[in-house]
Amino acid sequence: MGEGTVASTLITHIGELVTNDPRADDLLGVIEQAAIVIEGAHVAWVGRATDAPPADEMVDAGGRAVIPGFVDSHSHLVFAGDRAAEFAARMTGTPYAAGGIRTTVAATRAATDEQLSGHVARLVAEMRRQGTTTVEIKSGYGLTVHDEARSLAVARLFTEETTYLGAHVVPDGTTAEEYVELVTGPMLEAARPHARWIDVFCERGAFDADQARAILTAGAEAGLRGRLHANQLTYGEGVRLAAELGLAAVDHCTYLSDADVDALRDSGTIATLLPGVEFSTKQPYPDARRLLDAGVRVALASDCNPGSCFTSSLPLCIALAVREMGMTPAEAVHAATYRGAQALDRADVGALVPGRRADLVLLDAPSHVHLAYRPGVPLVAATWVGGHPG
Repeated sequence: MGEGTVASTLITHIGELVTNDPRADDLLGVIEQAAIVIEGAHVAWVGRATDAPPADEMVDAGGRAVIPGFVDSHSHLVFAGDRAAEFAARMTGTPYAAGGIRTTVAATRAATDEQLSGHVARLVAEMRRQGTTTVEIKSGYGLTVHDEARSLAVARLFTEETTYLGAHVVPDGTTAEEYVELVTGPMLEAARPHARWIDVFCERGAFDADQARAILTAGAEAGLRGRLHANQLTYGEGVRLAAELGLAAVDHCTYLSDADVDALRDSGTIATLLPGVEFSTKQPYPDARRLLDAGVRVALASDCNPGSCFTSSLPLCIALAVREMGMTPAEAVHAATYRGAQALDRADVGALVPGRRADLVLLDAPSHVHLAYRPGVPLVAATWVGGHPG
């Protein structure tokens, strides 16, 4: 290898390679008995192992399946404290309500930056071991100018996909009107240097559609792209607002009218479903089959947070989506990879085709189907990020 030449790695003897190539005849762009060549941080070639070009190094996949790294487009990792007691209460019949967020807010405000970053580091490592290579991280447990800005600064240590969620709930000691002014004024100004996205919890007990519109509009004027929590706890205007504003994604989408589904289809806004939430709150699962059959683009994400869903496992979410939401194994894997990337406006991840980043997962299984077929089993044999195992 000459000076300045980028090292190449051939991963061969792949039993099944999921490429997510949009030009393929099948949803996942599956190649059997496959190989992939990585140069530097990117995919250089994919195809049948018998046709593979030479490379500087070779890795034998031993018949394992290889899939793109999971893209988790919805998480809340910057927090302190624990809400296990709240979970236990829900399991005995106490309904979930958004107000529990305030418990985490108090603990997060009391934590040091070092404590917060250490906790995020542990959760990101936990995600990586389960195949997640790209993660979005929201603020939303600070709810003061200082604490929202520092939460985003902590999140930015781990990902470029940081989301300002000052509009999570209205904190104690203020009115909704006063707090919206803060969220769209000084708090937005402090958060903007650390954030790529802006989000609102548009829901009963949080913010209504008019307040959400004002917050998202202010964010757009500040250069932040919009996304939205909506229709988690009941029917509402949030999903149609997301479609009207052309947001990249609207998340939860549990309670949908026919008009909501039509709006999602016509706008192209991605419906990000979060089945770990329903598992953890005993609420009805979203109807993914209805959305897919209507032509809506659907992503899956973890919504890892201490209150309504403390799982970091996208393999679990895939299994739940297949078992409870009407998705096929192929649709669920596609939703947790390719669609997750689209939900973050990312064209560099979510697929294994030449030019994309070499973020991939080797499964201790011959097929992607095993992610749903063997729920709860740690099937991730290795996770590669940017062309390197890690």
